[in-house]
Amino acid sequence: QVQLVESGGGLVQAGGSLRLSCAASGRPSRNYAMGWFRQAPGKEREFVSAISWSGNSTFYADSVKGRFSIFRDNAKNTVYLQMNSLKPEDTAIYYCAASMGIYTVVIGAGAYDVWGQGTQVTVSS
Repeated sequence: QVQLVESGGGLVQAGGSLRLSCAASGRPSRNYAMGWFRQAPGKEREFVSAISWSGNSTFYADSVKGRFSIFRDNAKNTVYLQMNSLKPEDTAIYYCAASMGIYTVVIGAGAYDVWGQGTQVTVSS
């Protein structure tokens, strides 16, 4: 079973950028699709972005489309979320997740098997 660790969160001013990383430990026995979710205080976890195993297919929530980019480096077992033009409403704990044995993009949180511990992103106005 793969384990995920997020990093790269922090405090940034509105309009700034951050790059989040999600590293998978070991060598997974199966290929997996990946996704990013976020959860702000008092709100439900929401989908941010997803990427297929090959990296050829990506999908973004409307709220981040055009500002965020998801990509992965399978040789490093790492998926990234590049966040540009950050807004205060992007403030949340960001979680990466893996859907084991799935090759296509996955949007629903229930389809993901493994989750990271989260990394805090705070955008000041």
